[in-house]
Amino acid sequence: MDVDRDVNRDVDMDGDDTTGTLDEALQRLHRSGPEFEGWLSNHGPMAVESLVRGGQAPRVHRWLDHYERRLDDMPAPTLPVRDDDWKSALGDPRRLADWITFFERAVTERPWRDVLAEWWPRLLPGIAAGATHPVIRVGHAVRTLLTAEPNGPRLAELAHGLGYWAARHQPLPPLTALPSAPDASSALDAVPIVSDMSGGILARFGRLTGLPAWAAGPVDPDSARERLGELVAAAVHRYATHAHGNPVMLVHAATAPNAVLRTLPALPRELWPASLEAAWAASAAVTAAYAPADAVPYVSGASISPEELFARAAAHGDDHAIKFTDTALDVADSTALTAAERALHLIEPV
Repeated sequence: MDVDRDVNRDVDMDGDDTTGTLDEALQRLHRSGPEFEGWLSNHGPMAVESLVRGGQAPRVHRWLDHYERRLDDMPAPTLPVRDDDWKSALGDPRRLADWITFFERAVTERPWRDVLAEWWPRLLPGIAAGATHPVIRVGHAVRTLLTAEPNGPRLAELAHGLGYWAARHQPLPPLTALPSAPDASSALDAVPIVSDMSGGILARFGRLTGLPAWAAGPVDPDSARERLGELVAAAVHRYATHAHGNPVMLVHAATAPNAVLRTLPALPRELWPASLEAAWAASAAVTAAYAPADAVPYVSGASISPEELFARAAAHGDDHAIKFTDTALDVADSTALTAAERALHLIEPV
């Protein structure tokens, strides 16, 4: 996978945003909470990071002018999260602001990598929480911090992502390890679809009983990273033929494991195997909850460059389409580009 593709007119050779747009956008967005209208996720920080990374910084503020209209203000804090009693607040969405404040202080007082390494294994069992949006938000924040100088807005964004994850933390139900295929693509094909697709994602996750054990067993860190890249590619490719099941929700079967892949370089290597296992669980769970029974062949209508494709995604304007195209360009083969085209076709543009 070519995660460091050179399609970024507004990002310098070190990966830093040369326009200042990302920091300005993050400061705007941090006035808002991580959710709106009850529990819908604020995709703004993830989308603007993708736009700037993909050379579309001039579009960001106008995009935000439209997107911000739907957002809610940051909720008021209730009770500080304490280092010696954090477990009592884990998974309590009423403590969103408390958790964000906790992590804002943590990344100010300590190196951000140390904070991430401490909390990653604590949060990883709840990777599917919030429809996987918290880990995706963390992945975008970490990508920025790995390629740019840490500063106030960028560290605050990591704190918002980790706080969101902690507040929404909710593990999947106990699952039986089912027989699996040797490769990620066949393993996703083997995921049993939930029989009752009524209700939202929490209801559907609650009906899961087992997933293929593709990521189970001992694996060394380098193999874990390689297999995680394989999973991202397989999920992106599968979108091209299965997205009609739910074009928006099935985006996360690819973007969630890619968020984990983007985070690995910032983590101790000993955490990589568990990260693979969690990423697989998240991708497979989303697949089980939303994939259709049958594939529909989809062939790209014309050859298009990665730069042109991402410009089309930016013009399309939907946050999920932008983020999926960003992930598809990390895979960067012809099937991945076709999958991104499929997203732009199926997801309603803004």
